[in-house]
Amino acid sequence: MGYIAGVDIGNSSTEVALSRRSGDGGNEFVSNALHRTTGLKGTRKNVPGVLNALGQAAEKGGIDVSQIDRVLLNEAAPVIGDVAMETITETVITESTMIGHDPSTPGGVGLGVGEGVEITTEMGERSPDDPMVFLVPETMDFAAAAETIEKWSAAGYEVAGAVVQRDDAVLIHNRIEAEIPIVDEVSQIEKIPRGQPTAVEVAPQATGRTINDLSNPYGIATVFDLSADETQKIIPVARALVGNKSAVVIETPEGDVEERTIPAGNLEIIDDRGNATEVPVDEGAEVVMDAVMESWPVADVRSESGSNIGGMLSRACDSMAEVTDQPVDSIEIRDIMAVDTLVPQRIEGGVADEHRMESAVALAAMVKTQQLPMQQIADGIEAELDTEVVIQGIEANMAVLGSLTTPGTDYPLAILDMGGGSTDAAYMHADRTVDSIHLAGAGDLVTMLIDSELGLDDRDLAEAVKKYPAARVRDLFTIQQEDGTVDFLDSPVEPELFGRTVLLDGDGMQVVPADESAEEIRRVRRRAKRNVFVANAERALDLITPTDSIRQLPFVVMVGRSALDFEIPELISDALAEYGIVCGRANVRGEMGPRNAVATGLVLSGGGGSSVDFEIPESFAASLDRSTTD
Repeated sequence: MGYIAGVDIGNSSTEVALSRRSGDGGNEFVSNALHRTTGLKGTRKNVPGVLNALGQAAEKGGIDVSQIDRVLLNEAAPVIGDVAMETITETVITESTMIGHDPSTPGGVGLGVGEGVEITTEMGERSPDDPMVFLVPETMDFAAAAETIEKWSAAGYEVAGAVVQRDDAVLIHNRIEAEIPIVDEVSQIEKIPRGQPTAVEVAPQATGRTINDLSNPYGIATVFDLSADETQKIIPVARALVGNKSAVVIETPEGDVEERTIPAGNLEIIDDRGNATEVPVDEGAEVVMDAVMESWPVADVRSESGSNIGGMLSRACDSMAEVTDQPVDSIEIRDIMAVDTLVPQRIEGGVADEHRMESAVALAAMVKTQQLPMQQIADGIEAELDTEVVIQGIEANMAVLGSLTTPGTDYPLAILDMGGGSTDAAYMHADRTVDSIHLAGAGDLVTMLIDSELGLDDRDLAEAVKKYPAARVRDLFTIQQEDGTVDFLDSPVEPELFGRTVLLDGDGMQVVPADESAEEIRRVRRRAKRNVFVANAERALDLITPTDSIRQLPFVVMVGRSALDFEIPELISDALAEYGIVCGRANVRGEMGPRNAVATGLVLSGGGGSSVDFEIPESFAASLDRSTTD
C-alpha cells in the first residue's frame, strides 16, 4: 500500500492532496494541506514551501513524509502577472484660486459672499455697506476670532463668512450670535488673495446634505455675476465640489482652474499575424480592451519607456527572463486588462491641500515564455525526500479533472480558475480534449483598485477590504452593516471603535482609517470585483467556447483562491445567469469546496481511480497529450 501526493504550486499558495493506494488499484484521499508559496512561482525557491506543505499533509494523514512513494507536480502555466496605475487627468489651479476644500468639521451653515479681508483689519478701513469674509490666520485663537466677529457685527458691518487656518470652525461658531458659514483647516491661508470676491458655503451638518450653490456652475455664475463664456470655464470648479459638505471659491483677476489630460503613453498591441495596433492609454480602458480583443490572439504588447505602464511591462518581462534564464527580448506579453478608475490626487496649485478624484487607468499584464524550470523544482524535492517526483500534467487539464469530482457536474465543462495574478479558463470537449487560456487580471488588480480609489496607501488593508464586509459601529452594543441592517452585540465593543468604520474579519473588528462610510466601501469593493472578475470571466468563456456564443456552455465551475471570496462567485453567477448557464463554486471531491482542484486532478491522473464517487473519464490520460493551450 503506497501513498501519492499531488502538489499544485500557485502564485500565492501551494496545495497538496495526499492519497493512499488501495488493494484494488484505486485511491483513497487521506489528507490535504495548504501553505504559502515560497519564492516566485516556477523557481527552485518553491522547494521549501512544497516540503512544508507535504509535511503538513503527511502529519494530518498520520504518516511520516518519507512514506510518500510518489510526488506529482503540475506543469505550471509559464505566466507572470503584474499591475500598474496610470493617472490621466489632473486639476491645476493658477493665481491662488482655491477650490474643493472639504474639512471634516466646518462650522455654521449657509452661503456667504463678500470680499476676502484679513481679520486684523482696522474697522475704519472698511465701509459698512461692503460684505466681508474674514481670513483668520493661525496666530489668532478661536476666542479672539469670535470676539472680533461679534464686535464688527455689533458695529453694523456684514460679516458673511470666515476662512480659518486652524481647526477652529466649530469653536468660533459656538461663540458668535450670527449664523455664518466657517471653513477651517486652510493650511496655506497666506496664499489666498486679499480684497477679492470670496464665496463660502457650508451644508447643514445634521441632515447629511451636501452643498448646493458652489457645486452648480450656474450657482457660481450667480454669485460672481459671470458671463456665459466665463461660466463655461468654471465647470471644472463646480464638478470638483460635487458631494462636498463645505467649499470656498475665490475669484481672482487672472486665476483659472483647468482639467488637463496627462499623456499616459501608447500601447502597441501586436497580433499573431504581426499586425500592430497603437492605442493611447489616456483614451480609457474601453478603447484599450476593444483593441486587445480585435487583435486576439495577442502575440506581444509594447509600450513607451518613461510611463508607469511602460515601466510595469518592462518589469514583468525582466522578472520572467530572470526566472527562465532567457533573453528579455524572447519574453512576450500575451494579454493585458485595462480598467477605468478614479484616484484621489492633490490639486496642483491649491492652498489647503485640496484633493479631488482624478481619472486613471489600471492595467494588468500577462507575460509568457516557453517553459518554466519545473525540473529544477522536481530535482530539489527528490533530493530532500529521496522519493520519485514526476511532472505530471498541464495545470489547466488537472484543474478540469479535479473539478469533475464536484457532485452534479459532467463534461463538456468549463472551469474558471481565479487566483491572484491571473484568471485562467479551461474547457473539456465531449471528446475529452482540453483547451485552456490565461488572462491578465485577478485578485491583485482588485486590491490595487480598492487601495487607489479609497486612498488607503496600504496594500494589506486594501486586501482586507477586499476580503471582508464593512460595518459602522453605532454605539457600544450595535453595529450597522454595509447593507443597512443593524446587529446587536452580546458584549460591548472597545471604546476606541465607537463611531468608526470597521471590517468584520471573523475574529473581530479591524478599523478602516479612511473617512468613507461602510456603504461607500461596499460600492468601491463590488465595483472593482465586477470590473475585473466578471469582465474577465465573460471574456475568458467567450474565447474558449467552441461555438459562437457562451450560451452553449452547459456547466461552468469556479475554482481557486478567489472562488472562496464571499461575493465574487455570486457576482459571476448573476452575470452568467442571463445566458442560462449552470455556474457555481466547485466542491472538489464533495468536501473541499473550490480548493485543491489541481492537486486532486494530479492524483487522479497519476494514480488510477478514486474512492470518491467519481469515475475518471475513459482515455483521459491519452487526451492530455492531445490537449491544446493558448
